Amino acid sequence: MSRSFSFKQFTINDHGCGMPISTDGVLLGAWARLPQHGHIVDIGTGSGLLALMAAQRTSTAVITAIELDVAAITAATANFATSPWSSRLQCIDSDINHWCQAIAAESIDSIICNPPYFNTGQQAQRQHRATARHTDTLSHQQLLATIRHLLTTDGCASLILPTYEGQQLLTQAAAYGLYCQRRCDVRSTPHKPFMRTLIELTKNSAITEQHQLCIHTENSYSSDFIALTKDFYLKM
Repeated sequence: MSRSFSFKQFTINDHGCGMPISTDGVLLGAWARLPQHGHIVDIGTGSGLLALMAAQRTSTAVITAIELDVAAITAATANFATSPWSSRLQCIDSDINHWCQAIAAESIDSIICNPPYFNTGQQAQRQHRATARHTDTLSHQQLLATIRHLLTTDGCASLILPTYEGQQLLTQAAAYGLYCQRRCDVRSTPHKPFMRTLIELTKNSAITEQHQLCIHTENSYSSDFIALTKDFYLKM
């Protein structure tokens, strides 16, 4: 089924993609710390949401989107072509581990990634969805090694994961010379447990800035959520 999503400055069609457009992606794309110039890499771009948000938020930064799934590559390439930033966006058909080997170390200023997160359990029946959701194609160890290799000394990588999986990744990060500079724990309502964690990793050891975000209050979006996403959602 072909589905089209309109944001304030771009439109996305996610036909055939393993994972549909989600609040997770919008949160990460709005929260990530991005350089106005330089080179940004979106690992596992899917339909291209994070790459497009990065393009909207930056002046001249070049964004390279890496993707394995053929249907997602087709969708992302088309979405990039119809955006106002087509000259700064490219989608590469590659496994990130293979692509990483061909790229000079410490050459990427920022990495954004909404990574697979299920380490165990039954995979989704549709292969596209299984690839997007399970770590078989990109383990957290591989992701951390890739971040370590690609990031410049002052660069950062921004991720979003379910809270438990995010904590697991953070316990492994120091072994790869990576440190959590910022984190934001996200819950849907004030009385629900935290469900997602936004994470910023750098090569520089620092005291972690810790924040919390609640998406809804009563029957509306919270003021914090609106402030974070208002440049993208049409009705914010």
